[in-house]
Amino acid sequence: MTSPPEDGAGAALAMVNAIRDAGIEPGQIGYVNAHGTSTPAGDKAEAQAVKSVFGDAARRVMVSSTKSMTGHLLGAAGAVESIYSILALRDQAVPPTINLDNPDDGCDLDFVPHEARQVSGLEYTLCNSFGFGGTNGSLIFKKV
Repeated sequence: MTSPPEDGAGAALAMVNAIRDAGIEPGQIGYVNAHGTSTPAGDKAEAQAVKSVFGDAARRVMVSSTKSMTGHLLGAAGAVESIYSILALRDQAVPPTINLDNPDDGCDLDFVPHEARQVSGLEYTLCNSFGFGGTNGSLIFKKV
């Protein structure tokens, strides 16, 4: 109940459904605001889910956990992380995962370590919020 499936199936399903509902392809997303609670089981499962959803593009998409800066805000986490995702689009700057020095095996994506990254052409972001018992949600935001 407190650990996700190792393959990240629930997380992957939430992302796939959000991408489908947005009418876009996974490769159009430039940044994923990960649920990223810094738990070994959760982070590995989410990384695996990103790999399964994005396929070859998984190595190109930037993924960070803004919880690394805020801590887990519980009921407010999804709202605050959505704001980070929207600001990334507005400012064309991807927030970092701070204090990421030794990622676990299997956590081998571009986690934007330590410092925000200025980008150009960021059009879509995906924001993940996952909870105990399978309360999984993903939102897509588009630059307008």
